[in-house]
Amino acid sequence: MSVSVAIVGSGPAGFYTAATLLKAAQTYDIDIIERLPSPYGLVRYGVAPDHQTTKKICKVFARTAEQDPVRYYGNVNVGVDITIDELRNVYDAVVIAIGAPNDREWPVSGSCKRGVLGATSFVGWYNGHPDFQDLEFDLDVSTVAVIGNGNVAIDVARVLVKTRNEMIESDLPDYASKAIHNSRLDTVQVFGRRGPIEASFTNVELREMGQLEDCFPVVDGNQIPERVLGEMSERDYRLKERNLATLKEFSLLKYSTLSKRVQFQFFSLPREILGGDRVEGLRLERTVISNNQVEGTKQYFDIECGLIIYALGNRGAPLSGVPYDKKSSMIKNLDGRVSKGLYGVGWAARNPVGVISTNRQDAMRVCGHIQSDIQVGEKPGRSTLEKILCGRNVRWITFDQWKQVDDAEVVSATHGAPRRKFLRLEDIQSIL
Repeated sequence: MSVSVAIVGSGPAGFYTAATLLKAAQTYDIDIIERLPSPYGLVRYGVAPDHQTTKKICKVFARTAEQDPVRYYGNVNVGVDITIDELRNVYDAVVIAIGAPNDREWPVSGSCKRGVLGATSFVGWYNGHPDFQDLEFDLDVSTVAVIGNGNVAIDVARVLVKTRNEMIESDLPDYASKAIHNSRLDTVQVFGRRGPIEASFTNVELREMGQLEDCFPVVDGNQIPERVLGEMSERDYRLKERNLATLKEFSLLKYSTLSKRVQFQFFSLPREILGGDRVEGLRLERTVISNNQVEGTKQYFDIECGLIIYALGNRGAPLSGVPYDKKSSMIKNLDGRVSKGLYGVGWAARNPVGVISTNRQDAMRVCGHIQSDIQVGEKPGRSTLEKILCGRNVRWITFDQWKQVDDAEVVSATHGAPRRKFLRLEDIQSIL
């Protein structure tokens, strides 16, 4: 009898787990259960809309979903429509792959003011995520401050300053395009509390900032060291050396007639958000790095801005029935094993860092645990799942149905865009 496995979450971690199980000697029936109607998680809703090459991994995931032992159950909210305990009673193994859907807390004075957004929310907004498409904020400001020195911070800055023409081949939703391209925004300031050596953006992302149609990068050459210092791997050394070279090029650029600018400010630690009920500015402290620690210098400076987006990382969310560590914001696990029959992969079970392919290693570890823990299938799996969902009037979306929606999105695209996303459940249901 096949071993029945339920994977909760259909992002990269969930699909890599399914693909790895398909290659195992043991026979598995694999059900991928997703809260949203649409699959692919952060690939659909986290990767920047102008980075379509990265999104092509969805084609690989689709081939996994189309395999006979795999079923997709979209629009099923685990914890509401069905509990983890019920899934564990129905399946031989349950794998949690729900990611880390929340922004880390930002304990800065004034962070509760209107006009302060976490990058997870903002990225979800410009990607048409159902949870964030109705996010309320005012983008018609002249200056936006972005806090963070990673790829997400650069994604946010780039999407904000690209022209309508530069975004024409993206899947940026119409409402986001209208808000961004009708805004009077002309300056994005990107702040990092450490220096350019410690910045974690990749060089490909950084170089893009110097290739934009109507925006130029501004860097203070005095903040750029002559060479990379510190102990690190040869690979990290090369990456950081490339970043320094790119930043030095930016620092030598002369004043441009382009209408927008992105200014990189390093060694700058936010201390207070200025204004009344809404954001009017930001107070920062100059920093130095001592023994790899950030130290304030008591030298402060203020900038005016109407919107602040902090890109300081993600944190997980508890799921009833799964042990959760509040301190780490992850499910409690040991190398992916929560207990026999219950496992975790991806950001839900480890620090939310890495690239899409990092999830492969998680999948391999957890699939090894499942093969070690469960050799014989004893539970009914999907037949009982469907009985439970039908009894509760839960209308799930199959992968064949999702392909209909996917095709309709592609057909609805205009002006070179790869697709026009259907954003609401009722729109998707109308297609089906």
